[in-house]
Amino acid sequence: MNSACVLALILLASVSLGAAAVPLTPEEAAGKRLYREGLSASGEAIMARVGAADMLLPATRLPCANCHGTDGLGRPEGGVRPPQLSWSRLTSTYGQQQVNGRNYPAYNDASLATVIQQGRDPGNNRLDPSMPRFVLSMKDQRNLTAYLKRLADERDPGLDAETLHLGTLLPSQGPLAEEGATVAAVLNGSVARINEAGGIHGRQLRLTIADPGADRTSAEQALKRLIDDEQVFALIAPMAPALGSGLALRLEQAGVPLIGTLSLLGAVQASPHIFEPLPGLREQLIALADYATASLRVLQGPTLIAYLDDPAQAQTAKVLGEYLHRNGWQNVQIQAYDPAGDRLPLGSRSVFYLGSGGGFSHLAAGLQRAGQVPYLFAASSQVAGDLLQVPEGFSRRVFLAYPFVPSDWTQTGRMALTLLREHQGLGAQHAVLQVGAYASMLLLGEGMKQAGRDASREKLVAALEGLHDFDTGLTPRISFGPGRRLGLSGAHVVTVDLPDQRFYLVAPYKPIVASP
Repeated sequence: MNSACVLALILLASVSLGAAAVPLTPEEAAGKRLYREGLSASGEAIMARVGAADMLLPATRLPCANCHGTDGLGRPEGGVRPPQLSWSRLTSTYGQQQVNGRNYPAYNDASLATVIQQGRDPGNNRLDPSMPRFVLSMKDQRNLTAYLKRLADERDPGLDAETLHLGTLLPSQGPLAEEGATVAAVLNGSVARINEAGGIHGRQLRLTIADPGADRTSAEQALKRLIDDEQVFALIAPMAPALGSGLALRLEQAGVPLIGTLSLLGAVQASPHIFEPLPGLREQLIALADYATASLRVLQGPTLIAYLDDPAQAQTAKVLGEYLHRNGWQNVQIQAYDPAGDRLPLGSRSVFYLGSGGGFSHLAAGLQRAGQVPYLFAASSQVAGDLLQVPEGFSRRVFLAYPFVPSDWTQTGRMALTLLREHQGLGAQHAVLQVGAYASMLLLGEGMKQAGRDASREKLVAALEGLHDFDTGLTPRISFGPGRRLGLSGAHVVTVDLPDQRFYLVAPYKPIVASP
């Protein structure tokens, strides 16, 4: 990019970042169309003079946004990164130090019109002829100037010429502290890897981690800090089950995209802003139910859905119960289960379990002591770490849903995850969360690449929605689409040979037929 384009970027400045985001006026909207498309208020193409010969070309071929970007941040060209656009900087009484060390007088509406139409700055310096000089009516000029003063209002927070700012909610204390630390390590390692490779379109990633605390109030405050105070561009792989459906509503209000594995923790309200790479807890349980229906002949029951007394787990248990009833299962009961209590659910042929690993082994041991060994169904992300404690009598009677299995891993994917684990000091603990967080970062990276240098939240959502058969190297291929925000909608089903914990795949991944 030559100096003319760099200087021109200075001229097309916008309002201060602190301005309120109010709707554009009709004049500003017309200016926006001119800026982005080269069209006048009448809908006709304006003309622009280009080069020393003043060659006339339609501005639709070279609108302002082509060089300056739709966000006004500029597009790198020829190894030069244009300066950020700022109306307050442009109109500063202190002048401007730019390339070549030259001082430029402050701009006003009149001098802005002069540089746009004649290619002369307020110091009467002629810009390079490659800078287009636009042929504008007084009305078009007024509209363009009005929009340029508002351009920064339309920029999404957390994204500038140098940086992409991401945020997440991860617990550092309480029952999910270990899981939170694991996800944090994966995210930090992924950010470091991307930055070492040059970032995304030259932008370095920055990650802010907030602790959601112990309850909904503290989680809401942490989310508010990320969105309002930190002004992150997007959220990545958070763990804040206390937010429940309030998270989706808040994201939609703020227009913030989220890529992550929320539904591994329980039911989460669907949202056009939330993209989940892995099947959620409910989808995994339904995959288990479909397998049991086809292969174990347990429809006659009795069947128990046992869940730890938690709102997210309770909602998922309810959804699963409704699914079983609709699909011919008889005598289905739903019951909260307290591993510390004396009440033991007995008399079931099949037990679906939702909760922590410690509760799972406690339930299995209690059932065996009572002389009962029903089929046990659970999501591996919740109970896999507790299988050593499951009594041997449940050998080949424990069935787990896995979003991925080793056969899904490519050599490239396996190597990448191995290197990340080594760099972050991670073992294989919480493997599903590790892969989920890693896949989330891959999806973010691909989405931002496809969104382009002029990325926005809207463009990121559109890019993610258009991803099909995306290869993470660690999971089945992920696909999104209009109205589809779950990249995988089924699970592998695995049984376990105890006590040596040999795993046998009994049903490979396939999308579930029906989703609640």
